[in-house]
Amino acid sequence: MPTEEQIRHIIARRAALELNDGDVVNLGIGIPSLVNNYVPPGVRIHLHSENGILEVGPSPSPEKADPNLINASRQPVTELPGTSYFDSGLSFAMMRGGHIDATVIGALQVSETGDIASWAVPGKTVLGVGGAMDLVVGAKRVIVAMQHTTKEGAPKLVPRCTLPLTAKGEADVVVTEHAVFRFRNGRLVLVEIGDHIDLDTLRRLTAANFEMEEPLRVVSRWEGDWK
Repeated sequence: MPTEEQIRHIIARRAALELNDGDVVNLGIGIPSLVNNYVPPGVRIHLHSENGILEVGPSPSPEKADPNLINASRQPVTELPGTSYFDSGLSFAMMRGGHIDATVIGALQVSETGDIASWAVPGKTVLGVGGAMDLVVGAKRVIVAMQHTTKEGAPKLVPRCTLPLTAKGEADVVVTEHAVFRFRNGRLVLVEIGDHIDLDTLRRLTAANFEMEEPLRVVSRWEGDWK
C-alpha cells in the first residue's frame, strides 16, 4: 500500500491528466502544487501564480533555488522562456476576469452539488481565504485534488459542506486516490474508480450521493514508482 506522501503524488498525477494543451493554469497549495511534475508529454501549460508570475517553471533543486523567486505558496520555482511578472492587481484581474482556463485546488470538503470548503476549520488558526474565492469563481474549470477522507477517516465528499464555504457550485471535477467524479447538470457522477477498491467500499467512504457513469472506467491507480 502506498504511503501518504505517495498517495499525494498519485492524486497529482491523475489531476494533471485533466489539463489541456495551451491551458493557463493556477495550482493551489498542497497536492495541487505537485501537478506540474506530472503534466503529460506533449501538453504545454502556462502556469500562473497569484503573486504575479506567468510561465512558472518546475521546482529547482535545493542548490539552485533562488529565495527571491517563489510562487504564492512560498515554494521556490524556476522561470520558463517568456516568463513575465506583474503586480497583484493585474494578477487578480486575470483570475477574476476569466483568463485562467483551469485551477487545481485542494479542499476540506466538497458537496454533492459542487460547493467547496477549502480554507477554514473552526477552532483552528485561520490565515484567510487568500485568492481561492477569486480562483474558483473566475477559472473556467475547477479541478479539486484531495484525499478521499480526512486523517480520521471522515468523508470529504459530503451531502452539504459543514465548514465555511469558498464558493457554491463551482467544482467541475474531483480527483482522489480512489476515484474521479464529475459534476454534470449539478449532479455528482462517478466516472472512474481504481482497481484497488470495490464500489461498495467507495460508497462507504463517500457521504455524498452520486450517480455512476456506464460503463465505469476502472484504472490501475496505485501502480508505478512514486516520490
